[in-house]
Amino acid sequence: MFKKLVIIEPINMLQVHIYKLNEVADDVIYYDTIPENDDEIIKRINDADAVLLSYTSTISKYVLNTCKNIKYIGMCCSLYSSKSANVDILTANKLGITVKGIRDYGDEGVVEYVIHELVGFLQGYNGYKWDDMAHEITNLKCGIIGLGTTGTLIAKALKFFKADVSYYSRTRKINLEDEFGFKYKELNKLCQESEAIFLALNKNVLLLQNEQFELMQGKKILFNTSIGPGFDVDALKNWLKDKNHFFFGDTLATAGNNEIWELENTYTINRSSGGKTYEAYVRLGEKVLNNIYEYFKK
Repeated sequence: MFKKLVIIEPINMLQVHIYKLNEVADDVIYYDTIPENDDEIIKRINDADAVLLSYTSTISKYVLNTCKNIKYIGMCCSLYSSKSANVDILTANKLGITVKGIRDYGDEGVVEYVIHELVGFLQGYNGYKWDDMAHEITNLKCGIIGLGTTGTLIAKALKFFKADVSYYSRTRKINLEDEFGFKYKELNKLCQESEAIFLALNKNVLLLQNEQFELMQGKKILFNTSIGPGFDVDALKNWLKDKNHFFFGDTLATAGNNEIWELENTYTINRSSGGKTYEAYVRLGEKVLNNIYEYFKK
Protein backbone atom coordinates (compact mmCIF):
# COMPACT_ATOMS: atom_id res chain seq x y z
CA MET A 1 0.00 0.00 0.00
CA PHE A 2 0.94 3.62 -0.40
CA LYS A 3 1.63 5.45 2.82
CA LYS A 4 0.07 8.68 1.60
CA LEU A 5 -1.86 9.38 -1.60
CA VAL A 6 -2.63 13.00 -2.48
CA ILE A 7 -5.18 14.06 -5.09
CA ILE A 8 -3.88 17.54 -5.90
CA GLU A 9 -6.99 18.77 -7.79
CA PRO A 10 -10.50 17.69 -8.90
CA ILE A 11 -10.18 14.49 -10.97
CA ASN A 12 -13.72 13.64 -12.16
CA MET A 13 -13.81 10.31 -10.31
CA LEU A 14 -17.07 9.17 -8.78
CA GLN A 15 -17.21 8.93 -5.00
CA VAL A 16 -17.42 5.14 -5.14
CA HIS A 17 -14.04 5.00 -6.87
CA ILE A 18 -12.47 7.63 -4.63
CA TYR A 19 -13.58 5.58 -1.63
CA LYS A 20 -11.76 2.55 -3.07
CA LEU A 21 -8.50 4.50 -2.92
CA ASN A 22 -8.59 3.88 0.82
CA GLU A 23 -7.90 0.24 -0.01
CA VAL A 24 -4.54 1.12 -1.62
CA ALA A 25 -3.30 3.90 0.70
CA ASP A 26 -3.08 4.38 4.44
CA ASP A 27 -3.90 8.06 4.07
CA VAL A 28 -5.84 9.73 1.22
CA ILE A 29 -6.00 13.51 0.92
CA TYR A 30 -8.24 15.16 -1.70
CA TYR A 31 -7.97 18.83 -2.72
CA ASP A 32 -11.05 20.12 -4.53
CA THR A 33 -9.43 23.21 -6.06
CA ILE A 34 -6.86 23.61 -8.83
CA PRO A 35 -3.42 24.63 -7.48
CA GLU A 36 -2.20 28.02 -8.69
CA ASN A 37 1.48 27.18 -9.22
CA ASP A 38 4.33 24.74 -8.64
CA ASP A 39 4.89 25.85 -5.07
CA GLU A 40 1.25 25.15 -4.22
CA ILE A 41 1.53 21.71 -5.84
CA ILE A 42 4.66 20.97 -3.79
CA LYS A 43 2.89 22.08 -0.62
CA ARG A 44 -0.03 19.77 -1.36
CA ILE A 45 2.11 16.75 -2.24
CA ASN A 46 4.47 17.28 0.70
CA ASP A 47 5.78 13.82 1.75
CA ALA A 48 3.27 11.74 -0.24
CA ASP A 49 4.49 8.68 -2.14
CA ALA A 50 1.52 8.66 -4.58
CA VAL A 51 -0.12 11.52 -6.49
CA LEU A 52 -3.23 11.76 -8.66
CA LEU A 53 -4.01 14.69 -10.95
CA SER A 54 -6.20 15.60 -13.93
CA TYR A 55 -5.36 17.63 -17.05
CA THR A 56 -5.71 21.05 -15.41
CA SER A 57 -2.33 21.05 -13.60
CA THR A 58 1.25 20.20 -14.50
CA ILE A 59 3.83 18.27 -12.51
CA SER A 60 7.14 19.76 -13.61
CA LYS A 61 10.77 18.79 -13.20
CA TYR A 62 10.97 21.26 -10.32
CA VAL A 63 8.09 19.56 -8.50
CA LEU A 64 9.52 16.09 -9.07
CA ASN A 65 12.97 17.05 -7.82
CA THR A 66 11.51 18.74 -4.74
CA CYS A 67 9.05 16.03 -3.65
CA LYS A 68 11.52 13.26 -2.93
CA ASN A 69 9.04 10.62 -1.71
CA ILE A 70 6.96 10.28 -4.88
CA LYS A 71 6.89 6.73 -6.25
CA TYR A 72 3.72 6.78 -8.33
CA ILE A 73 1.81 9.41 -10.34
CA GLY A 74 -1.61 8.60 -11.73
CA MET A 75 -2.91 10.83 -14.51
CA CYS A 76 -6.71 10.84 -14.40
CA CYS A 77 -6.79 12.07 -17.98
CA SER A 78 -5.65 10.95 -21.42
CA LEU A 79 -1.99 10.05 -21.85
CA TYR A 80 -1.04 9.74 -25.52
CA SER A 81 2.69 10.43 -25.39
CA SER A 82 5.32 11.71 -22.98
CA LYS A 83 5.74 14.78 -25.20
CA SER A 84 2.12 15.89 -24.83
CA ALA A 85 1.70 14.83 -21.18
CA ASN A 86 1.18 17.33 -18.34
CA VAL A 87 3.70 15.38 -16.27
CA ASP A 88 7.45 15.55 -16.98
CA ILE A 89 7.66 11.83 -17.69
CA LEU A 90 11.29 11.95 -18.81
CA THR A 91 12.38 13.33 -15.43
CA ALA A 92 10.05 10.94 -13.62
CA ASN A 93 11.63 7.97 -15.38
CA LYS A 94 15.12 9.15 -14.39
CA LEU A 95 13.98 9.40 -10.78
CA GLY A 96 12.39 5.94 -10.83
CA ILE A 97 8.84 7.31 -10.55
CA THR A 98 6.09 5.35 -12.27
CA VAL A 99 3.66 7.49 -14.30
CA LYS A 100 0.41 5.97 -15.53
CA GLY A 101 -2.31 7.62 -17.59
CA ILE A 102 -5.55 6.47 -19.18
CA ARG A 103 -7.22 6.60 -22.60
CA ASP A 104 -10.48 5.88 -24.35
CA TYR A 105 -12.89 6.77 -21.57
CA GLY A 106 -14.86 9.60 -23.19
CA ASP A 107 -14.98 8.70 -26.88
CA GLU A 108 -18.61 7.61 -26.96
CA GLY A 109 -19.75 11.09 -25.94
CA VAL A 110 -17.72 12.63 -28.76
CA VAL A 111 -19.47 10.41 -31.31
CA GLU A 112 -22.88 11.39 -29.97
CA TYR A 113 -21.90 15.07 -30.21
CA VAL A 114 -20.79 14.69 -33.84
CA ILE A 115 -23.96 12.90 -34.94
CA HIS A 116 -26.18 15.35 -33.03
CA GLU A 117 -24.54 18.43 -34.56
CA LEU A 118 -24.24 16.95 -38.04
CA VAL A 119 -27.88 15.86 -38.25
CA GLY A 120 -29.04 19.21 -36.86
CA PHE A 121 -26.96 21.09 -39.41
CA LEU A 122 -27.93 18.97 -42.42
CA GLN A 123 -31.62 19.04 -41.53
CA GLY A 124 -31.72 22.63 -40.24
CA TYR A 125 -33.12 21.72 -36.83
CA ASN A 126 -31.19 24.46 -35.00
CA GLY A 127 -32.10 27.39 -37.23
CA TYR A 128 -29.04 27.13 -39.45
CA LYS A 129 -28.31 24.54 -42.12
CA TRP A 130 -25.83 23.43 -44.74
CA ASP A 131 -28.04 23.88 -47.81
CA ASP A 132 -31.37 25.38 -48.84
CA MET A 133 -32.80 21.86 -48.80
CA ALA A 134 -32.62 19.48 -45.85
CA HIS A 135 -30.22 16.56 -46.24
CA GLU A 136 -29.66 13.16 -44.66
CA ILE A 137 -26.28 11.67 -43.79
CA THR A 138 -27.02 9.07 -46.45
CA ASN A 139 -24.33 9.19 -49.18
CA LEU A 140 -22.61 12.19 -47.56
CA LYS A 141 -18.92 12.05 -48.47
CA CYS A 142 -17.23 11.91 -45.06
CA GLY A 143 -13.49 11.95 -44.45
CA ILE A 144 -11.99 10.90 -41.12
CA ILE A 145 -8.48 12.17 -40.37
CA GLY A 146 -6.96 9.98 -37.68
CA LEU A 147 -8.41 6.48 -37.31
CA GLY A 148 -7.63 5.89 -33.66
CA THR A 149 -10.31 5.03 -31.12
CA THR A 150 -12.38 8.21 -31.56
CA GLY A 151 -11.96 8.33 -35.33
CA THR A 152 -12.96 4.70 -35.70
CA LEU A 153 -16.10 5.15 -33.61
CA ILE A 154 -17.09 8.23 -35.64
CA ALA A 155 -16.46 6.33 -38.89
CA LYS A 156 -18.60 3.38 -37.73
CA ALA A 157 -21.44 5.70 -36.69
CA LEU A 158 -21.40 7.53 -40.03
CA LYS A 159 -21.30 4.22 -41.87
CA PHE A 160 -24.37 3.10 -39.91
CA PHE A 161 -26.19 6.13 -41.34
CA LYS A 162 -25.07 5.07 -44.84
CA ALA A 163 -22.44 7.77 -45.35
CA ASP A 164 -19.66 7.30 -47.88
CA VAL A 165 -16.73 7.01 -45.44
CA SER A 166 -13.06 7.51 -46.27
CA TYR A 167 -10.13 7.98 -43.95
CA TYR A 168 -6.52 9.07 -43.71
CA SER A 169 -4.19 7.72 -41.05
CA ARG A 170 -0.43 7.39 -40.64
CA THR A 171 -0.92 3.63 -40.97
CA ARG A 172 -3.58 1.91 -43.04
CA LYS A 173 -6.23 -0.09 -41.16
CA ILE A 174 -6.78 -2.93 -43.63
CA ASN A 175 -8.87 -4.91 -41.17
CA LEU A 176 -11.31 -2.00 -40.77
CA GLU A 177 -11.41 -1.46 -44.52
CA ASP A 178 -12.37 -5.10 -45.03
CA GLU A 179 -14.90 -5.24 -42.17
CA PHE A 180 -16.67 -1.89 -42.55
CA GLY A 181 -15.87 -0.77 -46.09
CA PHE A 182 -13.87 2.31 -45.12
CA LYS A 183 -11.82 3.64 -48.02
CA TYR A 184 -8.25 4.81 -47.52
CA LYS A 185 -7.23 8.06 -49.22
CA GLU A 186 -4.11 10.18 -49.11
CA LEU A 187 -4.60 13.32 -47.05
CA ASN A 188 -4.85 15.81 -49.92
CA LYS A 189 -7.24 13.65 -51.89
CA LEU A 190 -9.45 13.16 -48.85
CA CYS A 191 -9.56 16.92 -48.21
CA GLN A 192 -10.44 17.61 -51.82
CA GLU A 193 -13.16 14.98 -52.21
CA SER A 194 -14.90 14.97 -48.80
CA GLU A 195 -17.95 17.09 -48.04
CA ALA A 196 -17.59 16.67 -44.28
CA ILE A 197 -14.20 16.20 -42.62
CA PHE A 198 -13.65 15.01 -39.05
CA LEU A 199 -10.36 15.59 -37.26
CA ALA A 200 -9.58 13.00 -34.58
CA LEU A 201 -5.92 13.65 -33.89
CA ASN A 202 -3.63 13.41 -30.90
CA LYS A 203 -2.78 16.56 -28.98
CA ASN A 204 -0.32 18.93 -30.68
CA VAL A 205 -0.64 17.24 -34.10
CA LEU A 206 -1.30 20.09 -36.58
CA LEU A 207 -1.98 18.23 -39.79
CA LEU A 208 -4.04 20.63 -41.89
CA GLN A 209 -2.02 23.48 -43.39
CA ASN A 210 -2.68 26.02 -46.15
CA GLU A 211 -2.15 23.33 -48.79
CA GLN A 212 -4.98 21.19 -47.44
CA PHE A 213 -7.40 24.07 -46.83
CA GLU A 214 -6.91 25.29 -50.40
CA LEU A 215 -8.14 21.89 -51.57
CA MET A 216 -11.26 22.05 -49.38
CA GLN A 217 -13.43 24.11 -51.74
CA GLY A 218 -17.18 24.13 -52.33
CA LYS A 219 -19.65 23.37 -49.55
CA LYS A 220 -17.49 21.89 -46.78
CA ILE A 221 -18.02 21.02 -43.12
CA LEU A 222 -15.06 20.62 -40.77
CA PHE A 223 -15.42 19.03 -37.34
CA ASN A 224 -12.55 19.07 -34.88
CA THR A 225 -12.89 16.43 -32.15
CA SER A 226 -9.24 16.64 -31.09
CA ILE A 227 -8.12 18.02 -27.71
CA GLY A 228 -6.63 21.09 -29.40
CA PRO A 229 -6.43 22.46 -32.95
CA GLY A 230 -5.37 19.92 -35.55
CA PHE A 231 -4.51 22.63 -38.07
CA ASP A 232 -2.73 25.90 -38.68
CA VAL A 233 -5.05 28.42 -37.03
CA ASP A 234 -4.40 31.23 -39.53
CA ALA A 235 -5.11 28.84 -42.40
CA LEU A 236 -8.46 27.90 -40.82
CA LYS A 237 -9.36 31.55 -40.30
CA ASN A 238 -8.64 32.34 -43.93
CA TRP A 239 -10.62 29.29 -45.10
CA LEU A 240 -13.65 30.42 -43.11
CA LYS A 241 -13.84 33.67 -45.08
CA ASP A 242 -15.83 31.63 -47.60
CA LYS A 243 -19.41 31.42 -46.27
CA ASN A 244 -19.78 27.94 -47.78
CA HIS A 245 -17.23 26.65 -45.27
CA PHE A 246 -18.38 25.64 -41.79
CA PHE A 247 -16.49 24.72 -38.63
CA PHE A 248 -17.72 22.78 -35.58
CA GLY A 249 -15.93 22.09 -32.30
CA ASP A 250 -17.28 21.16 -28.90
CA THR A 251 -14.88 23.33 -26.85
CA LEU A 252 -13.39 26.76 -27.52
CA ALA A 253 -9.92 25.19 -27.56
CA THR A 254 -10.73 23.20 -30.72
CA ALA A 255 -10.41 26.39 -32.78
CA GLY A 256 -7.03 27.38 -31.36
CA ASN A 257 -8.15 31.03 -31.26
CA ASN A 258 -11.34 32.26 -29.59
CA GLU A 259 -11.75 34.99 -32.22
CA ILE A 260 -12.74 32.28 -34.70
CA TRP A 261 -15.94 31.67 -32.75
CA GLU A 262 -17.05 35.21 -33.56
CA LEU A 263 -17.47 34.18 -37.22
CA GLU A 264 -21.05 33.34 -38.23
CA ASN A 265 -20.10 30.04 -39.89
CA THR A 266 -18.59 28.52 -36.72
CA TYR A 267 -20.47 26.58 -34.05
CA THR A 268 -19.51 25.40 -30.57
CA ILE A 269 -21.38 24.07 -27.54
CA ASN A 270 -18.51 25.41 -25.40
CA ARG A 271 -18.11 22.29 -23.29
CA SER A 272 -16.34 19.00 -23.66
CA SER A 273 -18.46 16.32 -25.30
CA GLY A 274 -16.09 13.56 -24.20
CA GLY A 275 -15.30 12.53 -20.65
CA LYS A 276 -18.02 14.52 -18.88
CA THR A 277 -20.85 11.99 -18.68
CA TYR A 278 -21.65 9.62 -15.84
CA GLU A 279 -20.63 6.69 -18.02
CA ALA A 280 -17.31 8.35 -18.85
CA TYR A 281 -16.65 8.97 -15.16
CA VAL A 282 -17.26 5.28 -14.47
CA ARG A 283 -14.75 4.27 -17.14
CA LEU A 284 -12.25 6.87 -15.92
CA GLY A 285 -12.44 5.70 -12.31
CA GLU A 286 -12.10 2.04 -13.22
CA LYS A 287 -9.06 2.72 -15.41
CA VAL A 288 -7.34 4.84 -12.73
CA LEU A 289 -7.87 2.12 -10.14
CA ASN A 290 -6.75 -0.65 -12.50
CA ASN A 291 -3.49 1.23 -13.14
CA ILE A 292 -2.82 1.29 -9.40
CA TYR A 293 -3.67 -2.42 -9.04
CA GLU A 294 -1.30 -3.25 -11.90
CA TYR A 295 1.44 -1.17 -10.27
CA PHE A 296 1.21 -3.21 -7.09
CA LYS A 297 1.16 -6.49 -8.98
CA LYS A 298 4.49 -5.61 -10.59
